Amino acid sequence: MQNLVILGATGSIGKSTLDVIKRNPGAYRAFALVAASSVARMHELCLEHRPRYAHMVDPQAAAELKAGLPAELNIEVSTGEAALLGLVSAAEVDTVMAAIVGAAGLVPTLAAVRAGKRVLLANKEALVMSGELFIEETRKSGATLLPVDSEHNAIFQCLPEQAQREIGRCDLSAAGISHILLTGSGGPFLTSPLDSLAAMTPAQACKHPNWSMGPKISVDSATMMNKGLEFIEARWLFNTAKDELKVVIHPQSVIHSMVQYRDGSVLAQMGNPDMRTPIAHAMAYPERISAGVEPLDFFKVGHLSFCEPDFARFPCLKLAMDACQQGQEATTVLNAANEVAVAAFLNGQIGFTDIAVINGECLGKIAKTHLDSLDAILALDSEARRLAMQLVARH
Repeated sequence: MQNLVILGATGSIGKSTLDVIKRNPGAYRAFALVAASSVARMHELCLEHRPRYAHMVDPQAAAELKAGLPAELNIEVSTGEAALLGLVSAAEVDTVMAAIVGAAGLVPTLAAVRAGKRVLLANKEALVMSGELFIEETRKSGATLLPVDSEHNAIFQCLPEQAQREIGRCDLSAAGISHILLTGSGGPFLTSPLDSLAAMTPAQACKHPNWSMGPKISVDSATMMNKGLEFIEARWLFNTAKDELKVVIHPQSVIHSMVQYRDGSVLAQMGNPDMRTPIAHAMAYPERISAGVEPLDFFKVGHLSFCEPDFARFPCLKLAMDACQQGQEATTVLNAANEVAVAAFLNGQIGFTDIAVINGECLGKIAKTHLDSLDAILALDSEARRLAMQLVARH
């Protein structure tokens, strides 16, 4: 039986992971559940899944959870960074699902990597902020890194076995691969008039046509920053050269990504838009288990369409693709600025199109610095957040 720590247990990925565990009793156990502050939801999960540990980032939330859990469950409730890092590196732990949204997930995910765990990576910011350091730590520790994002998991499934075994340092050219084609739906505003975007509300931005996701990632999908962050993540996961990675708009979200080979072949991973599929694949790799997902019905799909991304509509995507070429400093700054800008939009402080403006201004104002350690990355992240907050205040 695999013991799992689920970082972000109360979120959508956490919920789907626990559903897959429930469908495969005897093979997996939710050893520890980790969340920020959702006491009521964590309480429900503890009663249903009975983990050995429950960790809350917020100390008050930890105290409330501890007081509310029946003593006979024998669930140890913890808080604080030291306790969290202890959980992900514990000897009993086999696998860590890294699904904490945003920069907050970097430190515990990196700790799991350094402990040599099997890391199921759903937190794209870990690679966006610290790609070079992260991949090097994976190599040094011998940790197994498996992508959970539907797009990166699709790419992984379409790679030859040798490349799958060398995530972060694979040689695409030697594998006969010419391009990785990263698909994206285009979100809820794909066909909206450009002059209407400035007035779009958080409710409209969060109404994704295909996927059910949290508010932050939903807004990122509407701006296509999510695809930009995935572009950066793919660069590190698959060791891509500048011209080996392309973005393709695919509104139906049936093809989750593709790999194009030198001989003209294109391998695509397809399926219903349900995160339990890539989660189950990563949990069981190289085996296959039940995910509870309905098989794809091609007669209902009807047709598949594709188009090039429009950077006038999706300036955040262009910012991310350019930052990827500029280097680690630029992607760290962009991620931090975007988290601040999206939070401000969700809180009604700025308009939808202001997100790209603030992101661009932060990229242009922060001086370049060499990021040779986790401390340097976190310091730059903090600096970018301060600047982004100042820019939000001016809008």
